[in-house]
Amino acid sequence: MKSTLISSVMTLFAVSTFAQNPDKALARVRYTYTHIQDTTQKDKPHKENMLLVTGKNASVYTSYDKLNQALNAKKQIEEQIKNQTGSNSMKIEIKSETKSPTTAVDYFFFANEGKMFSKEKLLNHYLIEETAPQIDWKITKDTMSFSGIPCQKAMANFKGRNWIAWYATDIPFQSGPWKLNGLPGLIIEAYDEKKEVKFEFAGLENVIADDAKNASYGDQKITMPNGSTGTLRIAGIETNTAYLGSEIKLPANAIKTTRKELDKLKAARDKDPEGFMQAQMAANGIQGAFKKSVSTPTGQPIIKAEINNPIEIPDKK
Repeated sequence: MKSTLISSVMTLFAVSTFAQNPDKALARVRYTYTHIQDTTQKDKPHKENMLLVTGKNASVYTSYDKLNQALNAKKQIEEQIKNQTGSNSMKIEIKSETKSPTTAVDYFFFANEGKMFSKEKLLNHYLIEETAPQIDWKITKDTMSFSGIPCQKAMANFKGRNWIAWYATDIPFQSGPWKLNGLPGLIIEAYDEKKEVKFEFAGLENVIADDAKNASYGDQKITMPNGSTGTLRIAGIETNTAYLGSEIKLPANAIKTTRKELDKLKAARDKDPEGFMQAQMAANGIQGAFKKSVSTPTGQPIIKAEINNPIEIPDKK
């Protein structure tokens, strides 16, 4: 099983990565994402804080909670390295306060090129390229303000749902949360007509050059007790906070793949998580052991959420 997994991983390594022109990050928009994933438990929707970083041409949409987990993980590791100075063996343990899974997929949108990229991390970053969706928005005369931002209403049927979006006519970005884009202004708030999926505006800030300059980029750098620095890569833990930087760009170390190939890898991971991660670590030249956690830090078992109501509803055949 292990050799098969390594073979699959190495096959993807042979596929060359690709470049997309980076764009200057101009604004960060936060949303509260609410999704009734299980219609038998409508009173227990999935809730998550999300982040959209946007520029004139490009944007990236990710989980704000996931970014904060990355920053927390880095802080814990640095503290543990500091406390184990002089030790012959080092043990690193990451404690997470996450109560529910965060959104695994990040979306990059490049308006001028008409391209969309989905990024997922299994241990490596994998990118799937597709043509950006052309949403047939119907703009209405209705207006409303959100936190003092005047917006106009637009409606469209997209990915199996009837969407209502409110976009800011005075903020000339074509982006929005998730895959919603293409309006003549930033999408501030959006929801489907049943309100099973909602993206509620939670704040907007300009990207300040000095803040971006101090942000962490790519795989995290850790300072060792002897003063040297090393790259932090931990199996199964996202430590990349590059989205807090000054540019919107695809990960330099991402591997281009197809949905079919990525689904194969994810199926192998789900069937044998420990074997899969060991194979990925070996293919990356990383030594160590990976053990799947079966409980939360408080000892409660991890319960996988049932999803009978995905955000994208497949066409009925």
